[in-house]
Amino acid sequence: MINNVVLVGRITRDPELRYTPQNQAVATFSLAVNRQFKNANGEREADFINCVIWRQQAENLANWAKKGALIGVTGRIQTRNYENQQGQRVYVTEVVADSFQMLESRSAREGMGGGTSAGSYSAPSQSTNNTPRPQTNNNNATPNFGRDADPFGSSPMEISDDDLPF
Repeated sequence: MINNVVLVGRITRDPELRYTPQNQAVATFSLAVNRQFKNANGEREADFINCVIWRQQAENLANWAKKGALIGVTGRIQTRNYENQQGQRVYVTEVVADSFQMLESRSAREGMGGGTSAGSYSAPSQSTNNTPRPQTNNNNATPNFGRDADPFGSSPMEISDDDLPF
């Protein structure tokens, strides 16, 4: 079975970091993800997706990502249920994030004069003990890769009727 989720969106509130009785870090947050289409009024709607992330990743998220941050999340969908104080069964569907990545620099998010430089942070996997470090990409130019050149050269294509399959 396949249960993979990849989301890109903005955090709607600061992540809430807690610790279990076994001292495991867990952070909950909500991600606003724009839909790819517009509604009947021509407006773009968003889905607000509840997410949870565990251990070192949770601590990294709480330290690095704040409300409004654009992040990418990979993980899986999980459904759980519990009984509330009124004795009713409550079902919860959420994304359990395995990893996240910051997709814009803090200066760009806060509107400071950072220009178009994009910084990113990729949280380390659970098996590493490396200290997370922000990485800055100062290359603002988009490579051309010859997109302006004619892919067929400057001469017209010569195709005989015998070469056509129909």
